[in-house]
Amino acid sequence: MRWLNKLPQSIRSASGLEWALWRKLPLIALAGTALPLLGLALYHAGADAGNPAEARALHLADFIVFGVIVFHWTLVITAAIGCVVVMVMKGPAYVADGLDVSHSEQPRTDL
Repeated sequence: MRWLNKLPQSIRSASGLEWALWRKLPLIALAGTALPLLGLALYHAGADAGNPAEARALHLADFIVFGVIVFHWTLVITAAIGCVVVMVMKGPAYVADGLDVSHSEQPRTDL
């Protein structure tokens, strides 16, 4: 059994920005992950971990970079969901199996 059935006279809309963004999302995700990690690695390389104040600052920087990366992934996933929604909306029309309603022809009055 098929999940959804295409309507016979439905048409597809022209693709737009969603496909361009969809193709760039892996690169955006990779760059948004690699750049903060590169900055953190450079910060770790130049810092003196023996100093307690530096060690605390390094630890804080680790948490900040982790938060930035998770926030970036959340934005990328949200953009991907938006692209998929637009692709489905611009595609051919689908219909699910209809269910007959018992009172569709004669509305119930006892409500």
